[in-house]
Amino acid sequence: MRVETNMLIVTFIITVILGFIIIPILRKLKVGQIERDDGPQSHLKKQGTPTMGGIIMIVAMILMVTGAYLFLSIQGQNETANRLIPMLILTLGFGVIGFIDDFIKLVLKNTKGLKPSHKMLGLLLISVIYVVYLVQGLHIGTETYIPILKIYINIPIYFYIPFGIIVILATTNAINLTDGIDGLSSSVSAIIITCLTVIGMMSGMKEISVFGSIVIGAVLGFLMFNLHPAKVFMGDTGSLLLGGVISAIALYLKMPLLLIVIALIPVLETLSVMIQVMYFKKTGKRFFKMAPLHHHFELLGWKESKVVIIFSILTLILCVIGLKII
Repeated sequence: MRVETNMLIVTFIITVILGFIIIPILRKLKVGQIERDDGPQSHLKKQGTPTMGGIIMIVAMILMVTGAYLFLSIQGQNETANRLIPMLILTLGFGVIGFIDDFIKLVLKNTKGLKPSHKMLGLLLISVIYVVYLVQGLHIGTETYIPILKIYINIPIYFYIPFGIIVILATTNAINLTDGIDGLSSSVSAIIITCLTVIGMMSGMKEISVFGSIVIGAVLGFLMFNLHPAKVFMGDTGSLLLGGVISAIALYLKMPLLLIVIALIPVLETLSVMIQVMYFKKTGKRFFKMAPLHHHFELLGWKESKVVIIFSILTLILCVIGLKII
């Protein structure tokens, strides 16, 4: 526990230092936010705010996971050290795809960004590699925990691999949709990752407790610059990265179904978009004032800070419930 706490604190400090270095560079390069004309009018003043801030978390994670790898190796915990790498590669892979998308949009000034087919192909490829590695490389099996019932069920491998891939893609998309107002995605993600890290500690999985602690430190450090009024946005670079972290740890713990509970806010954000689209196609009217869900509450008169606080408190409560039902 002491090692994890120290890693969290050091990662937090490194992330804050990187923030002071990288944000001015992004500002100088004019890598600024492009707000939708059909979005909440209050967001138009955010136009030009430095984006691609997920780079800050990526650099901090690379530095700290490398440090953790060396530390654990010196301590003779080679197996734990080696198991950090696949999770880092998955999350960085998603972060890189998000970075390419952001780079095309913000630096090359192509508002369409990375082609959806290319983006999905990249995410799919990384997801397949990770799930196959878990099953065939680490031999963790296809057991999946059923919350409430508190039992494991064995899923046939030809069902489990597609299931695992869907979990990763759905999670990254949900976190991406949650990233719409200052500090929301980072706050909600930090709480979810903390919950998963605690489960890793309870299960005696050192690699999860170390990796999770590093990510928590990075997200909290980034949050110092991302709270309202945000000095930087994470962009797809950060949101896809965090979605990758959450799904990677959940699958590693064999508890992807727990995300339905502890990540209910991102789930509802996704459902709100699906409902909005389907309802509009059938009736020509909007079910919500605006989707994703956080924009609906904004247009009801909630301030951004209120949305973040309420959604974060709900996520915290859901995570406590999640810990109770496992």
